Amino acid sequence: VKTGKPTWDDPLEPARVGRSVARMGLRHAVITSVDRDDLPDYGASAFVGVIRQIRKQAPACKVEVLTPDFRGAEMPLAKVVAEKPDVFNHNVEVVPRLYPVARRGSKFERSCRVLRTAKEMGGDEVVTKSGLMVGLGESFDEMVDALGTLREHYVQVLTIGQYLRPTKEHLPIVRYWHPDEFEELERVAYELGFEHVAAGPLVRSSYHADEHVAQHEPGIGPMAREVASG
Repeated sequence: VKTGKPTWDDPLEPARVGRSVARMGLRHAVITSVDRDDLPDYGASAFVGVIRQIRKQAPACKVEVLTPDFRGAEMPLAKVVAEKPDVFNHNVEVVPRLYPVARRGSKFERSCRVLRTAKEMGGDEVVTKSGLMVGLGESFDEMVDALGTLREHYVQVLTIGQYLRPTKEHLPIVRYWHPDEFEELERVAYELGFEHVAAGPLVRSSYHADEHVAQHEPGIGPMAREVASG
């Protein structure tokens, strides 16, 4: 999909997505969008509509939303979380130091607040998830620090993958991480308390996305107790 600026918001899109999910017989659907900072609610209504249509047309399907940061605004976030998606996913993408280069206009701290607020709003009914890429010059220690910050913000599920350069116009790869390094990051992540971790060169945000939902039992997980205790 080429970069472009959407010109309008299609009110029939949620119904079409719901119908497609039903026809394909999906058991887990990941719903994402481009940033819609041009809309009053930053595109939150589109997520709401799609969640409702999937619940209506494919009630057995688990719903994961992969959202932008809504520029840190709580009302759009609250609208989405109120629909109780099974998974609320927002990727921080890179370690904080690389934000000025790799995520201009975004803030690591703001993304973390979005994830924490989503968990506080959704409680144990909503699993929180985030993802990071390696290969842009971050150190192992920087990755560990970022993972610790995500845990402090109640993130339960984590994905870590290798950055791959889409085109020559994108940032160059600084280095390829060895599979053993991904294994070590996964080990550290579990030690920090993440409930499900997928780390590997080809892992992406939707990698085996259904598995961590199947493993999550509402009301009994360590994250439920952590949020309840403050």
